[in-house]
Amino acid sequence: MGIRTTTHLNFRGTARQALTFYQGVFGGRLTLATYGDLGAPKEAPGADKIVFGQVESEDGFRVMAYDIPGADDADPAALAGSTRRENGTTVTDRTFFQSVSGETLDEVAGYWKALSDGADIIEPLAASAWSAGFGMLTDRFGVTWVLDVRAPDAG
Repeated sequence: MGIRTTTHLNFRGTARQALTFYQGVFGGRLTLATYGDLGAPKEAPGADKIVFGQVESEDGFRVMAYDIPGADDADPAALAGSTRRENGTTVTDRTFFQSVSGETLDEVAGYWKALSDGADIIEPLAASAWSAGFGMLTDRFGVTWVLDVRAPDAG
């Protein structure tokens, strides 16, 4: 018996764009279904929005997302809260960060470079006391990511 957890991201009209972006960053298979695909009248407002979306890669990356019904396309970063670094600590009002760990600095640097396009860099990717590479950013969709290189003994 085992479990698998998957982050399910809630967007205000940008789920399709976010999931397409994440597929470009992490690879894998993109699945998208709109409210219209699942029975909403095609002419109804929001019928083209995502009710079920997912990116899943063979490497283990998986994220799900949808567009909140009736929500407008407001600035996602403004709605999600804020995160910053002060005096070596993280100050935030966000309820979660999305964490991605890789085995090598090259692997993590590749994800970092792709995710940082249009992002707000909170902590640049660099060596830290606990990792060969650690960084934080909030992407253009308002999701805060923590990227790091796993320590050799970390599972």
